[in-house]
Amino acid sequence: MKDYLLQVWNTIDPIYFKFTRLCYVTDHEQQNSIFRVRLTRYKGSAVLLNDGTTIQKNDLLLKIHLHNVKMLKELQSIKSDMKRAIFIYHKIKNALPSLARFVQLHDHSEKIKGIIGITSLYRGARRLGFEVVPIKSKIYRLFKHYAFCFIHYFATNSKKDQPVYLFMSTNQLFTKYN
Repeated sequence: MKDYLLQVWNTIDPIYFKFTRLCYVTDHEQQNSIFRVRLTRYKGSAVLLNDGTTIQKNDLLLKIHLHNVKMLKELQSIKSDMKRAIFIYHKIKNALPSLARFVQLHDHSEKIKGIIGITSLYRGARRLGFEVVPIKSKIYRLFKHYAFCFIHYFATNSKKDQPVYLFMSTNQLFTKYN
């Protein structure tokens, strides 16, 4: 069943990619990394990050999306949740230097305050330099909770956590991954 659903998702993914205005981040070998990104204006409550950066409403951020289909295909042969978590952690860690270069070379680099992601699979995110911030809007949190059910079904067998924001300032990104 999972194989069939993954094939359907793989067919739909290019359409999703086109309509969400995403673009790929390439790695040092000019391959597409697991990150797909787009510029966005932040619409949530103000957030003070540990390095002193304040993210406020309408600040320009780079929203990161994991290329889930690509990653889930690679996860198919890994049965242990612990090994899957380690695999995902290292894929993200190895892709962050390419993301730092992408931000530095972006036309709006000086205006981008940080990166933002939304996930329910965030264990290990702090070690990567992300700050985990709860989503305050109950309606948006519930929407994301149900939207992530499909991904969670493929990625893990463990209990699903509530979705959260992941933030990293551009200063933190450049310091840690440049």
